[in-house]
Amino acid sequence: MLARSVMITGSSRGLGLEMVRQLAAATKSPELIIATCRNPDSAQVLKKIAEDHQNVHIAKLDVGDEASYDSFVAHVKEMVGTNGLNLLINNAGISPRSTRINMVKWTHMTDTLHINAIAPLMLTKALLPQIKTAASQMDGTGLSVKRAAVINISSILGSIAQNEQGGQYPYRASKAALNAITKSQSIDLRSFNILVTCLHPGWVQTDMGGKSASLTPLESVSGIIKTLHNLTEDHHGGFYLYDGKQLPW
Repeated sequence: MLARSVMITGSSRGLGLEMVRQLAAATKSPELIIATCRNPDSAQVLKKIAEDHQNVHIAKLDVGDEASYDSFVAHVKEMVGTNGLNLLINNAGISPRSTRINMVKWTHMTDTLHINAIAPLMLTKALLPQIKTAASQMDGTGLSVKRAAVINISSILGSIAQNEQGGQYPYRASKAALNAITKSQSIDLRSFNILVTCLHPGWVQTDMGGKSASLTPLESVSGIIKTLHNLTEDHHGGFYLYDGKQLPW
C-alpha cells in the first residue's frame, strides 16, 4: 500500500484523474482516496471510478477559493478520523496559452501564481494538523510517503537552470515559486517527520500538455507512483522527474 489515505487535487481530468484511477485499481489500494475537483457533478469519468471503488471519495474543492477551506478541512477531518491524512498530492494547476513577452498580461501572472503556487501552500497549511496526525502514527523519525508526505506537482519549466527558451512567464514563475515553497516546507516540516518534495510529471498528453507530448498519462503516473513508493529521507526537499531522476533548480 502506498499510503493509508491519499488526497489528490485536480482529479477530474488529466494527471489527477489518472492518479485516482491507478491508485484505486492497485492490488493494495489506499483505504481512502480523496479526489477533489471544482465541479464534481460534471466529472463523469471520476464519478464512475468512485462508483466502482468504495474507497474513492469525491470532494468539491476550488483550490483558489480560500473561503471554502474551513468547511472542506472539516469534511476531510471527518473522513480521515483519528488516522489523519498520510499523503497530499498538490496536483491542480493552470497554464495560460499566449504568454510570450509581448502577450503576457497582469491577470496571466496573478491568476497562475494564485492557483499554482499560493494555493498549494495554503492548502497544505490548512491540512497540516491532519498530516501531522498521520505522521505521529508511526514510530521513529524515518521519512516516507507511507508515513506522511506532501508532494507538489511541479514542472521542469520551473527550473531556472534549464530555461533556454524563455517565454511562458506565468507558468515558469509559478512553478519556480512552487519549488521554492517546497524547499521551505521541507525545512519547516522535517521536525514533524513529514516528507516534502516536488515532482515533474514529464511532458504529458493532457489538455495542458497537448497531443504532441511524449508521454501518455498512464506512463507518467505509473512512473510517479513507483517513485512515490521509493521516496526516502534522501529525497526530502528535492526536485525530481516522474522516474526518480533528480532535476536542477
